[in-house]
Amino acid sequence: MLALEFKVKAKKQQYKAIDETIRTSQFIRNKALRYWENNKNVSKYDLNKQCRLLAKEYSFAGKLNSQARQSSAERGWSAISRFYDNCKKQIPGKKGYPQYKKILVQSSIKNQAGS
Repeated sequence: MLALEFKVKAKKQQYKAIDETIRTSQFIRNKALRYWENNKNVSKYDLNKQCRLLAKEYSFAGKLNSQARQSSAERGWSAISRFYDNCKKQIPGKKGYPQYKKILVQSSIKNQAGS
């Protein structure tokens, strides 16, 4: 996975949009994990289908690009897949059960004001 880091000098509205996007992607990942927990024999493709339904059900999720929604669900699936792999390898101790992401965004606006 490629992660890019950069500093941004933006307006308050732009920081707000970034924070909203992060919260929405975490929401979709958490919903994907909840769907996996509540249903049996869920596959990666079922989670992608669930993204489409979430976009229809929640207006804020519909504002997020479909590719971004699917990548959030795929991040959830990678946590599930890693858990299954650890179970199959019979690794002693904790197996890394998928955890929910706390929807906590450190506001970029507050960080800029303190600098």
